[in-house]
Amino acid sequence: MISPETIALVRERTDIVAVISEGVSSLKRRGRSFVGLCPFHKEKSPSFHVNPDRGFFHCFGCKESGSAIDFLMKHEGYTFPEAVRALAERAGIPIEEERGTVQASEADRARKAREDLYAVNALAATFFEQELVKNEHREYALEELANRGLVPGKDAKIDEVLQAFRIGYAPSAWDGLTTFLKAQGVSPVAAETVGLLVPRTSGSGYYDRFRHRLMFSVIDAQGRVVAFSGRALRELPREEPRPGLVRLNGADEADAHKPPKYINSPESPVYTKGQMLFGIHQARHAIRQQELAILVEGNFDVVSLHARGITNVVGVLGTAFTTEQAKLLKRFAPDVVFMLDGDAAGRKAVRLSREAVRIAGISARVADLPNGVDPDQLAREKGKQAIEDLVASAKGMLEALIEMSLDESFTQADAYEKQARIAFVAKLLAEEDDPVVLPMLKGFTDRIAGRLDIVRSGEGAFRAVEHSVKQAVAKAQAERQRAELAAGQTTRHQMQNSNGVRIAAPTPGVPERREIIAQLIEWPALLDDPEVAEELNLLEGESVKVVAALRRAWNSGAKKLDTAAFVAQMDPGVDPRVRAFAAERLANPQTESETQAKVCLLDNANKLKRLLLSQEAAEISRETYRAHGDADAERELLRESQERLRAKHGLKP
Repeated sequence: MISPETIALVRERTDIVAVISEGVSSLKRRGRSFVGLCPFHKEKSPSFHVNPDRGFFHCFGCKESGSAIDFLMKHEGYTFPEAVRALAERAGIPIEEERGTVQASEADRARKAREDLYAVNALAATFFEQELVKNEHREYALEELANRGLVPGKDAKIDEVLQAFRIGYAPSAWDGLTTFLKAQGVSPVAAETVGLLVPRTSGSGYYDRFRHRLMFSVIDAQGRVVAFSGRALRELPREEPRPGLVRLNGADEADAHKPPKYINSPESPVYTKGQMLFGIHQARHAIRQQELAILVEGNFDVVSLHARGITNVVGVLGTAFTTEQAKLLKRFAPDVVFMLDGDAAGRKAVRLSREAVRIAGISARVADLPNGVDPDQLAREKGKQAIEDLVASAKGMLEALIEMSLDESFTQADAYEKQARIAFVAKLLAEEDDPVVLPMLKGFTDRIAGRLDIVRSGEGAFRAVEHSVKQAVAKAQAERQRAELAAGQTTRHQMQNSNGVRIAAPTPGVPERREIIAQLIEWPALLDDPEVAEELNLLEGESVKVVAALRRAWNSGAKKLDTAAFVAQMDPGVDPRVRAFAAERLANPQTESETQAKVCLLDNANKLKRLLLSQEAAEISRETYRAHGDADAERELLRESQERLRAKHGLKP
């Protein structure tokens, strides 16, 4: 909905170095670019380049690249419109939107409504934070925090984490938040929409959903509060029984119906439980740096590990790990370690997560927590190192799932349950399509067979199941081999290295064409040079596509390259390796002046001509050999060969 003119103005006026410096403090000028440690992967030597002239960044390590808008999207998790709006506000650019349609008006209203809901949640988070500081019953919330070793004011790191997660207290009064929001002029309907208030069943008005609870703010990747999770606290003392209740052995009848440990916000226009991860905003940078996310179950697991220096941790918000959550994680890291509670529920959650992991295309491992122990408890009792050791020893998801199926309880199971478990393992193996894992499947099969022999050695039914497992493995391997053969057909340009591995032979002229393209990318004004234009006929294949994209993005009158348009023109029609090369030269130009670039370009054009003439002369020689005995044909081929050689030696040095 944002007008193209506004987007272009944002790109033009944004100081990309200033924007990226806020996330990459190590940026230092080097030649025409700025260089620093990449925020998207872990590295010791800087390979992240930012070119202020082009408004472009590129990492030579992980190959991430783009504009300032792309940086906010990749680093902060913004959507495209959110990134444009953030940069426009930063540069003082008013947002102009395309109007004139019913859809545009509806989109405006929907966006405004969402912004109002974010504002209501932000106010509520502030209210809960204030109540943790001043409410007369705040000690109940502080007591629960102290039980987890999270005492405010005791340690600067703990205070920082509690503030980052916006931990607060919901007072016991039925209308504490209701009264606060009313004083702020907030519509109770908006507060009801995000689940903060509940309409009374009798009469008019609203009451607070969260009462006498320790409050966790759920914050999205952009830093907006989208929901809340409230944990039950020790009950407040009461001098008299509540009306309608009786005392039973000194306790209220209501004790048999204690409130749930956690109450969470219902889904709303700004919150979908299966699409959000608790702690993603606080953990996103650490996840990128370590190229790994640790996934836990509980809110306290996340906060506790962050407070102890393990900051690449997120939580699943009380739901099965979904495909949407897996895709969200993949935006920040390619690998995840499941560290769910070491009980039956935790093991079940791992099993249910496999499909989401496969669809999202992330690599998953599973940490083996002791039965009945959660990450928070382990960190409190044994410290940060115990968590790091668990992560380091985490098993691949396939291996972990097989071990869960054939654990100690397998020997106590009846025949039907054993068959069901083994059938599940066979299904796991048959579905596995990771080429790195497939060679290990034989070992898994032997392990299953060994377990079968221990349980019912020699029984035909179990031997049959063992046979079906092996068949499943063989089928998976055969299908993988067929797929590899279909995708890996060799060409006449391929050869084998000393280890027998096939590699592609370099195509003659590629280095020269690559250098010609590089000079044009760095100095697109050369496209308007007649002497250069004459040599561009030497290009072919992917290099022609790059030149075409450059021409469309080059503004001759303004002498300016629209970098975003150039990159968009290359994607997806140009080979990814060529796109990566173009991004490298955009972010880290090697030639100091246009004059120097022209000399380099023409020199490589001359080299390419000589190469092409040599190839033609060689082809003529082969034709001469084939024409042996035909005097006229031999004379004509000899004449052509001599002309080619004269042309070759007449080229400029």
